[in-house]
Formats: sequence, C-alpha cells, structure tokens
Amino acid sequence: MSMQITAYQPFGVYFGDLHNHCDLSYGHGSLDAALYNARLQLDFASVTVHAVWPDLPVNDPALEYLVEYHRTGFARAQANWPGYLAAIDAQNEDGRFVTFASFEWHSNAYGDYCVYYKQAANAPIIDAPDLATLRSAVKQAPASAFLIPHHIGYKRGSRGINWAAFTPDLSPVAEIFSFHGLSESSEGPYPYLHSMGPRHEQSTAHYGWAQGHIFGVIGSTDHHNAFPGSYGYGRLGVWATALTRDAIWEAIANRRTYALTGDRIELAFAVNGQPMGAICPPAQERWIEVAAAGGDTLDYVEVLHNNQIIHRENIFAQPTEHGVYKLYIEVGWGERAGATTWDVDLRVTGGAVRGVEPRFRGYGPTDDPTDHDYASSHWQQLDAGHVRFQTRTRQNPSLHTPGTEGLALEVEGDAATQLHVVFDGQQIVLALGELMTGARTFYLGGFVSPAICFHRAAPQTEYHHRFAFLHRHAATQRDWYTVRVRQRNDQWAWSSPIWVEC
Repeated sequence: MSMQITAYQPFGVYFGDLHNHCDLSYGHGSLDAALYNARLQLDFASVTVHAVWPDLPVNDPALEYLVEYHRTGFARAQANWPGYLAAIDAQNEDGRFVTFASFEWHSNAYGDYCVYYKQAANAPIIDAPDLATLRSAVKQAPASAFLIPHHIGYKRGSRGINWAAFTPDLSPVAEIFSFHGLSESSEGPYPYLHSMGPRHEQSTAHYGWAQGHIFGVIGSTDHHNAFPGSYGYGRLGVWATALTRDAIWEAIANRRTYALTGDRIELAFAVNGQPMGAICPPAQERWIEVAAAGGDTLDYVEVLHNNQIIHRENIFAQPTEHGVYKLYIEVGWGERAGATTWDVDLRVTGGAVRGVEPRFRGYGPTDDPTDHDYASSHWQQLDAGHVRFQTRTRQNPSLHTPGTEGLALEVEGDAATQLHVVFDGQQIVLALGELMTGARTFYLGGFVSPAICFHRAAPQTEYHHRFAFLHRHAATQRDWYTVRVRQRNDQWAWSSPIWVEC
C-alpha cells in the first residue's frame, strides 16, 4: 500500500504500544507475561514503570488511600528497575521485535509524561520536581530519550497537559488515544469516562496545534494488566525504514506516526510529496494524497485542514464473488462466572490465508483479576490454509465493553471457498459465500452459553481506498493537515499532521 504514495516508498509500517503496565510498580501480571503478550501481536513495545509523582496530593485527607497506593508502587518500581532494564534489553531483537525502556512521571501541574530511552542499559529513573527540571535531567541521561505526554485531554491542573510548558524538542509526539479515551478534540467518539474527569477543550490536540505547537500523535493502551496492544484500547503505527531500535526511534522523532484504536489500519498521506510529520515549504497549491488499507470495511476517510473537515470520502459496499476478503473470527459472550477456554482450528479449502491479524485483549485494563493467567492466548499459522488459536474469555464486563478475543484472516478465494472449523468438539463447515452477506454464529451450549462469531467477509474493494485532490490556500501563518479513518466496525485511525509554512 505504501508504494502507492511516493513519499512512503522508503518505509514499511510497523505497529506497537509504548505505554502499558504490569506488576513492576502498581498493576497486575509479570513483565514476562507482558512481553509475551506484546510479541503475540505487535512489532515493538515498551512496558512502562510507574515511578514518580512530585506533586502527589499528600495533604488531602480524602486521598490518603491514593497516596499510599502510589508510594507503595513507586518503591516497588525502584527495587525492580535494574532487573527490568536487563529484561527489556534481552527481549530486543532487531528485525523481529523491538523494545524500549520507559518510566511514567505523573504531574497535576504539567500533565503526565512517559520517559523513553533508546537504549535501556544504565537508563535512570529521574525524580524531578517539575517539567523543566525533568527535561534538563533527561538531556543529561546516558541514552537518547523522549518525553511523551499522555491522556492529555484532562483539564490543566488535573493531570491534563499544560501547553504553556510544552516544548517539542524531546516531545515529538503526544498520546491522544488510550483506555482513557480520545483527546483529538473535546467532541467525537471515545469520551473520557475515568474517575479523573471529562475532556477539556484547551487540553486537546486540536487546541495544541491551533496554538502553533508542532507534534505528532500516537495511541497506546495504558493497560495495567500485562497486555501491551490490548485490542481496542490503543496502538500506534509508524512508517520506518526497518524494524530496528534506530529506525523506529527515527520515525517517532520525525512524527511519521499515527494513532489507532485496535485494527491494523495502514494509513499513509502526503502533502506536496511529503509524508506525515513533515513541515513543507510555502505553497498555495497543495496536492493531497491519501491511502488507507483497513482491517475491515472502511466507513469514511476525512481530511482536515486547520482542524476543519475539507474533504470526506465515503466508502460504499462493493460485493464481489471472488478476490481477497477480511474475515474476523471472534469468541466469547456467555453468562459463566468463570473463564471459557477456547481451542479453535481453522482450515481453508479452495482458497488460501494470505495474512493473520491477532486481536487479543486479555483482562480489562483496570480489572483486578481473580485468576492470574495473564498469558493465555496463542496462535500459529501452520500452512497457507491452516490457522489455529487458543485463548480464554470471560463474560463481557458490560453491554458496551467487550471481553471477546479473536483473529482476523485475510482470505483469498471465492463463494465456493470453504472454512472448516473445529472448536469445543464441534465441527462446522462454512462457505465463504455464506459470509459475504453477513455474520454466522454458533454456541457452545444453549441459551446464554459462550459463542463464536464469523463476521461478514469484507472484500478488499471495501477496505482498500486511495484518493488525491488539490487544495488551494493562501496562508498568512503556518497551517496543517490531518487525516482520520473510521471503519464500519468502529475502529479508527488518526494521522500526525503535515504542516505547510507560510
């Protein structure tokens, strides 16, 4: 897909989660489980250690429980830090899976930041009293570092971002999506529902760009149960020259990044031949190119100029009887108090599996699990037509919060292509043609028992889309463009900006 836009020819797209937690400070699940789960469905990751909160509200009697909770976690972080650094370095494998070390610095006054180190060896936890001191100390650290703000949308003074103190030198990107919600603007999907409060317009990405700040965007889960990349809670895509620490770091530094909810949407866009994150020379005529390859049927793709929509492409159903399809197999549901163990074996005849995208969640990001199997999902592609996965599911936490697990297959075939499935002693055969019109479901038992769902097979014509147009603008100051993508299954992507100088 990147070859369609010249600006992206040197790059490949890689997917990761840079902000998530386990039991090294406060959270659940081991670092080993977290790194196993990261390798399950990501190209790169950082497992973050909660470590510092200089303005912890120690004088508020109502928050004594909160103070003690964090102090205990921070002491654990300090004790675990040397072993953590060694494990992060040991797991890094350029070309296969890339790791970075990081710790989280909380602040009511400045907003929360995660500090990332390019090299883990000898990287310090820095107990800085304010953002300026933290920034200065990080510059003196033995390894290159980033300071990336997260959950920026909370009100300033309540751990939302302080744009007056923000500088781009160590903060090339900001985290705009996680389990906290979306902070692109104070409107739109994924409102903040955490106890920390709602979104505040002056703390959003749109507001920051309108103030003249230069930064790209990422998504991360902020998961607290050892599951980097937990499906639906946030990820990032980067356009990098290779899957190495150096290349991923360079891509983030140059803002060739975008935020995702969960599906591996490949999003590329260019302005006058420059990729996302770039600052273009002055031009009144701007040639906009956009290409998106979704994880399911695309609903629409929007181009924004200075935070305002200037172009929308709606994607309509285009049924076909042969070609390439995305097929999502999802397991879960039911009313059982305990977990359901799944072993699903899928064989395709009369066609081939061209790709596999795991969509595993693990425990909810803020759950306090009663059982402690944090690494219970596995998958493998055995040959061109044979995929198998094992996982565990629990009852959905609420009517609007899924606890399901699954895989998405990219299948090449036609209406006669068959899917042979074995699960829980049951054997079923589905023709791909049956799934071209809609989903098919099967239950482990009777009413309110767990179920498996084979979602509608989406043809490639519905999840690949490319367009270009000319936009004219006589700028009096630097302006910017962004792109956002919505799929019919409510998975999203948000690009970093491209700026044009005046």
